[in-house]
Amino acid sequence: MKFIRNARNLSGKRVLVRVDFNVPLKGKKILDDTRLHASLPTIEYLAKKGAKVILVTHVGRPDGKIVSALKVDPIANHLSRLLGKTVKKLETGNWKLGKKKEGNVMRAVGHMKAGAIAILENIRFSPDEKKNTGMLATDLASLADVFVLDGFAVAHRGEASVAGVAKYLPSYAGLLLEKEISGLQKALKPKKPFVVVLGGAKIETKIPILKNLLPKADTILIGGGLVNTYLKAKGYGVGDSLVDADFQKDALKYCGAKKVVRPVDVLVGASSGERVRVVNIGKRPHLICKKGEGIFDVGPNTIRMFAAHIKKAQTLVWNGAMGYFEQKPYDVGTLAIARLVASRSKGKAFGVIGGGETLQAMDLVGMKDDVDLVSTGGGAMLEYLAGKELPGIVALGR
Repeated sequence: MKFIRNARNLSGKRVLVRVDFNVPLKGKKILDDTRLHASLPTIEYLAKKGAKVILVTHVGRPDGKIVSALKVDPIANHLSRLLGKTVKKLETGNWKLGKKKEGNVMRAVGHMKAGAIAILENIRFSPDEKKNTGMLATDLASLADVFVLDGFAVAHRGEASVAGVAKYLPSYAGLLLEKEISGLQKALKPKKPFVVVLGGAKIETKIPILKNLLPKADTILIGGGLVNTYLKAKGYGVGDSLVDADFQKDALKYCGAKKVVRPVDVLVGASSGERVRVVNIGKRPHLICKKGEGIFDVGPNTIRMFAAHIKKAQTLVWNGAMGYFEQKPYDVGTLAIARLVASRSKGKAFGVIGGGETLQAMDLVGMKDDVDLVSTGGGAMLEYLAGKELPGIVALGR
């Protein structure tokens, strides 16, 4: 893979940069600009080198249609404020570029000065983006001399603007993508002890990580849906707890491994946060909770046990909440893990976190800056750690 910081003679070159600016919008207001900040170093680097920077991103899921609420205008305006210079939006309609529309875009790019920055309309307005069909990849390539992939969060997709365009242009990894890959490689070649914390609701994304990291990790601490599914498969009564019936066999196999540390107690109650109590998980299957109740967090003894492992770690990876942390009092376990991981990172251990819930929890404790690598890509991070090839990264190595 080639990195943009090693590219030469960028001055005057048209550089197409695939970023991930899929940010939450409320009208014309951006509710969270974390992903914009994450790609600022790459954008500023290219502009300072005298490149003509052409940004392309998706927003939401318009399914190949023009959706006014998902246009990139608010992003262009907000990015202009962050950069202190105008980011011009180039109108592309739904990306079915007729000669007139294509000519307008090409003309606008041609008139860009060295160091100027523009952004194309939402790439998912094109029906050809998701499956990399039609002429979209070649149309994109015709706008530029160089391609840069900076959006790690989309690197696991084989879309036209991610993997397709790299076939036709000299292609590089941006500064953000380089940072993400470097950090995750440290996790895959870790300093020992290597401790992994896995939780969350999507069991199908965590089982491959368990499988891939079990030989590398010293300890894997589990919570959330993984634990519920394992307990159900073992014969425990888990009431209305979140369980994935399709993965009970896998949960038994991987969650039952010696390196996997399971909760010794859990918080059960109603989803509303009422009738909450701590239940110890005995060695023999028993009724943990009945219908109308569920397991919604790890218990106090489990938090203390997990803390002992985290405090010894030299490498830490965390993805997924310990329970239903959006509802008090089921937030205690997840927020405790957030504080523990952040406190151990940057110096004592190399800490990596990723995934929407995980980042949200770290925001709640105000310690995101204390973690070595805060991955912008939940799905991409999971697939990378699971040992899968990411189409966007594979394309850069062609």
